[in-house]
Amino acid sequence: MTATARITAMRPEHSGQVLEIYRLGIDDGDATFETAAPTWEAFDAARLPRHRLVALAPGGRVLGWVAVSPVSDRCAYTGVVEHSVYVHPDARGQGVGLALLNALLSSTDAAGIWTVQSGIFPENAASLALHLRAGFRVVGTRERLGRHHGRWRDVVLVERRSPSVH
Repeated sequence: MTATARITAMRPEHSGQVLEIYRLGIDDGDATFETAAPTWEAFDAARLPRHRLVALAPGGRVLGWVAVSPVSDRCAYTGVVEHSVYVHPDARGQGVGLALLNALLSSTDAAGIWTVQSGIFPENAASLALHLRAGFRVVGTRERLGRHHGRWRDVVLVERRSPSVH
């Protein structure tokens, strides 16, 4: 990551840049089944406030973000979250994604969350490599999970189990 960038809590004043980075990821076509970025209200409501981070360049420009959502409201799954990580195209390949994931995992470990998971399109080789570097493992592939822009898409499931929660 650029030496001067810093990881900090995502705040409402970051919303415009966060949603723009999300939109850019959606437009790339290999980041998500979503076809449009949500409103800030919808984004905010769907993600756990304690585990939303941004990478900021000097001057406050958001380089990327990471956030988690609960996978279920059933009490047995209170320690399982699904995450998303997005990096601005101009900041990719600079360690921003890895810094965000490492900070997220420190946050979730400290909170007693035992599993952080995600689904990644197999065509998104950069994201798969990033997750493996951050300590995630491939659990399997769900074939033809959903249709996206008129074609079936597989999804590779990744997870990271906390070493501090037994």
